[in-house]
Amino acid sequence: MGRVEKSIEAHCGAVLAGRWNYEGTALVTVGEDGQIKIWSKSGMLRSTLVQQGTPVYSVAWSPDSGKVLYTSGKQLIIKPLQPNAKVLQWKAHDGVILKVDWNSVNDLILSAGEDCKYKVWDSYGRLLYSSQPHEYPITSVAWALDGELFAVGSFHTLRLCDKTGWSYALEKPNTGSIFNIAWSIDGTQIAGACGNGHVIFAHVVEQRWEWKNFEITLTKRRTMEVMVRNVINDAMDLLEFRDRVIKASLNYGHLVVSTSLQCYVFSTKNWNTPLIFDLKEGTVSLILQAERHFLLIDGGGIYIYSYDGRLISSPKFPGMRTDILNAQTVSLSNDTLVIRDKADEKVIYLFEALTGKPLGDGKPLTHKTEIVEIALDQKGLTNERKIAFIDKNRDLYITSVKRFGKEQKIIKIGTMVHTLAWNDTSNILCGLQDTRFTVWYYPNTVYVDKDLLPKTLCEKDASEFSKNPQIVRFVGNQVTVRRADGSLIHLNVSPYPPILHEYISNSKWADAVRLCRFVKDQTMWACLAAMAVANKDMTTAEIAYAAIGEIDKVQYINSIKDLPSKESRMAHILLFSGNIQDAETLLLQAGLIYQAIQVNINLYNWNRALELAVKHKTHVDTVLAYRQKFLEDFGKKETSKQFLQYAEGLEVDWDKIKAKIEMEIAKERERAASTPPVRTSVTVQH
Repeated sequence: MGRVEKSIEAHCGAVLAGRWNYEGTALVTVGEDGQIKIWSKSGMLRSTLVQQGTPVYSVAWSPDSGKVLYTSGKQLIIKPLQPNAKVLQWKAHDGVILKVDWNSVNDLILSAGEDCKYKVWDSYGRLLYSSQPHEYPITSVAWALDGELFAVGSFHTLRLCDKTGWSYALEKPNTGSIFNIAWSIDGTQIAGACGNGHVIFAHVVEQRWEWKNFEITLTKRRTMEVMVRNVINDAMDLLEFRDRVIKASLNYGHLVVSTSLQCYVFSTKNWNTPLIFDLKEGTVSLILQAERHFLLIDGGGIYIYSYDGRLISSPKFPGMRTDILNAQTVSLSNDTLVIRDKADEKVIYLFEALTGKPLGDGKPLTHKTEIVEIALDQKGLTNERKIAFIDKNRDLYITSVKRFGKEQKIIKIGTMVHTLAWNDTSNILCGLQDTRFTVWYYPNTVYVDKDLLPKTLCEKDASEFSKNPQIVRFVGNQVTVRRADGSLIHLNVSPYPPILHEYISNSKWADAVRLCRFVKDQTMWACLAAMAVANKDMTTAEIAYAAIGEIDKVQYINSIKDLPSKESRMAHILLFSGNIQDAETLLLQAGLIYQAIQVNINLYNWNRALELAVKHKTHVDTVLAYRQKFLEDFGKKETSKQFLQYAEGLEVDWDKIKAKIEMEIAKERERAASTPPVRTSVTVQH
């Protein structure tokens, strides 16, 4: 109602800044007297956090409202609210710091000072960007709520910048110094408090979205211009909206636009008849698209819609805060939605996109360190869905999304990775590693044959991208990278690996071999070898491994082919991929006890081999004989109590043991002959 609820004598001298925390439960004020005070909602003084000799010009809350960032001359200080907690302090500017802001979504800090510069920092005080000196001191900085943009104010100057620091636009209004800037909740407009006593209003326009040969520009608050680039001519359409445009996304043949009241879904084949539905809450903060559906996030929740406007699901998890989710912490595919938890950044929640229910056994995926960025692959079967993520140490990991009760392996496939993206049409991953641009043509190789992974990579020098480049998208065989200065660079990757992926998904093995022979590239052969083993097609695997000179693996594959039963062959394919436990389980389930024991003997898993032999009351003497031979070869004596106990009074008779082994093999052959033949290239899910 605009009525003054309470007026409090807070500081000696002027109150220079006041900020509500993100929950709206506490207010922090700073003043010329160098004090920082925290007040309750009703205006009661909770604590005096800091008392210093110099004025505190600006203050900001941390994303979790557990710390306060404030200025002290040329220094920036982060002070936790808990007593005796460690205080972080660093010299940030060469002049007095006038303004700070801390964003809750990207966790980045802005600072502005009398040295005429504005700077971007991470929450550890590391400098990410420093502007060139301006003509006049920078008097204000402010983040947009979603953390994608920020505004900078100075004398007769208003600047719009990207979160990485580079400038989108510069305006020169006749306002005097702009002392404070506030963004609207939807991030489309700003208000500025000016030195000449005016309030300036500005709207963010000229945003651009690109996909294949489509280019869309927001020309006015309620108007979009669609440019379709063609070899012969450029067609142009104008899209008019009833309300102002807040967010938009262009991908997978659809443009999704959210205004303050409605959502519009356009098909790139027909711009005249969009599908329109009303929104529950107007402030959409994020739109993500997959091939079959798209995701909207607003202040009320997370919603997955089909492209015909039907609400598919609305996933929820404990302590969910939608205002702090962004494109780095949410990822969507045709069947899966993953969200990194802000309360515990080591945890990723997994959901079925079509039902909104937690995936598998309902347990989230947990990593040992904090996760910075996540991304789902977009193609292939649901039970083969993979998630790639970068952690705080800039290591890149990959793991399976489907969790069948057992703990899935999280495998590291790269180091010093700053940014990543999956291809939109095939499961190819690209990332920027230190000074290299790397493409993982078949990341699944780590689950099939880890030694082969380096041979399935393509690496290019990326030193031209300068510091902190970001991958914007990976569409078809083109990767778009944004440099630190805001310029876009387009990189082309080989068109052949996506074709190979397509052949494999359609089981066209002969075509895949022909393609590799035509291209004559070791990377392609290595990818084909891994794909063939993953799909249990050992004939193609043999050809591919031979082409890259892996003779030992070719010999092993040949030995697999000679095995009498289907179960044995499957078990040895699993062994080939390093899945020892699965191979043993398969043999035991098939009743091939001796083969399971022999696998453990061959791998020198002596205790497990003896355990199986004792449990099934068979081939105890075989295990002891092989153990004895092994020790004799190395000139060692038996020290295991278990083996000494069973070896007591036992004479090793190799002839007898060989006869028993031959009998087991004959029994297996007999059994294989009595069952109908099954092709070995059939994919078995275990």
